[in-house]
Amino acid sequence: MASDAVLEFTDENFEQEVIQSGTPVLVDFWAEWCMPCKMLTPTIEELAQDFSGRVKVGKVDTDANREVSVKYGINAIPTIIVFKDGEMVKKFVGMTAKQEFADELENLAG
Repeated sequence: MASDAVLEFTDENFEQEVIQSGTPVLVDFWAEWCMPCKMLTPTIEELAQDFSGRVKVGKVDTDANREVSVKYGINAIPTIIVFKDGEMVKKFVGMTAKQEFADELENLAG
């Protein structure tokens, strides 16, 4: 993991860390071999810093965590899903501007 602010979500901890979270959660579904995923990493890290304490930000390695990836229909990466109160609120597929993520998180985090 590249940053202390960005958590690592897995098949084992997804329910507790994301679904049961009391705060909104941004989940970056990625893979080590995915170049666009790597290009998006600095944006994800910035969002984790910008929304620290208000939004949980983490990554799911789709190769290592197939169960949760299949459950949420991840068939292209990077895919970013924003959750609130255990529900999927917004899904972004592909390269997305930081401001689009920030606008969505601002609406949810208040």
